[in-house]
Amino acid sequence: MKFTDLSSPAYFDNPYPFYDGIRSAGAFVPLAPGIFLTGRHAVIDALLPDRRMGKTYMPSVVVRYGETAREQPVFQALERTFLMMNPPAHTRLRALLMKAFNARQIETLRTIAEQTTDSLIDAMQGKREVDLVSGFAMPLPLQIICRLLDVPVEEGERFGEAASLLVSAFDLAPLSPEALARANQAALDLEQYFRAVIAERRAAPGHDIVSALIHAEEGGERLSEDEVVSNVILLFVAGHETTSNMLGNALIALHRHPSQLERLTSNLSLVPQAVAECARFDTAVQMVVRTAFDDIDVGGQTLPRSSIVFMLLGSANRDPERFDAPDTLDIGREASGHLLTFGAGIHYCLGARLAMMELEIALRKLMTRVPQLRLTNLDALQWRRRNNLRGVETLIAAL
Repeated sequence: MKFTDLSSPAYFDNPYPFYDGIRSAGAFVPLAPGIFLTGRHAVIDALLPDRRMGKTYMPSVVVRYGETAREQPVFQALERTFLMMNPPAHTRLRALLMKAFNARQIETLRTIAEQTTDSLIDAMQGKREVDLVSGFAMPLPLQIICRLLDVPVEEGERFGEAASLLVSAFDLAPLSPEALARANQAALDLEQYFRAVIAERRAAPGHDIVSALIHAEEGGERLSEDEVVSNVILLFVAGHETTSNMLGNALIALHRHPSQLERLTSNLSLVPQAVAECARFDTAVQMVVRTAFDDIDVGGQTLPRSSIVFMLLGSANRDPERFDAPDTLDIGREASGHLLTFGAGIHYCLGARLAMMELEIALRKLMTRVPQLRLTNLDALQWRRRNNLRGVETLIAAL
């Protein structure tokens, strides 16, 4: 097993047969000295909340890119986010972020999400064909996160490509020198823009999440300037790149299973279950990485201290040891509490509630306002050449 096995055309198009092999090969599959893959639900479910597992972000990058990775702006920017930290630094940062990203704040976005969804569907009217990626799945979460950060949608669109380039640095397979250079420039461009936004909010605070992060306190402490910048960038990137892919993947799954689509169309009360099932069936974020801080016995094996483990969430969500008929889409499935789509433990996705709300609103409105919508390129989908974030380039629909 090599890093390049996760960057083959076959893997990009359909990683699930590959995952079957990983699960069958054992609890931990060697990838390189001290580096393992695991795709079993029981193993990942046990390790994610285990405090003996944690983040060693830069060492995991150095393994793939060499020591020069420490000087690359994109990796430096990602290392400063709370996503890559361990307690107590992570505890402090997450507590501050949760104050700014709380349930009340998310619920205030419901009306905005509904209005934005309606506006995007309005723009489809009168057209015979639309690309649901560029015309719906991408702009919907982007416009919502822009409202959350109180930045112009036009600026968000301008930096959308930079966000995609930044996210590419999460891929397990190393980027080419050219792609890494583009990711570095994207990190610098995003940092420059959001430093200016933060300076404006310090001078004139608003009711947005940027202002909330600047002024949030926990135990008398506030975020540093660099922490605010890096985590605002993280929210901007994660706030739309992952959700847009989840929405596209959900539409593909439903249209590839017409009986399930018909069942949902005739009973919209199933929308929350359908969203959860689609998030299980073909999730956007396919893997996360952790390091063992101690020897850990799990899955009948001992994971040695200092081991780096790439956990395949997409595989865990299709594990037949956990889910009956895992390769079957069933919107009536009662298994949402066992999904690993948003991770688990202290690093459980901060934006999970917002993402699920957006997906539920989007599906419900598409079903009611354009029930005749049908995808026309299901047999010719171009999956992005990414091994961590799964999604398609275009999704053509006839209206």
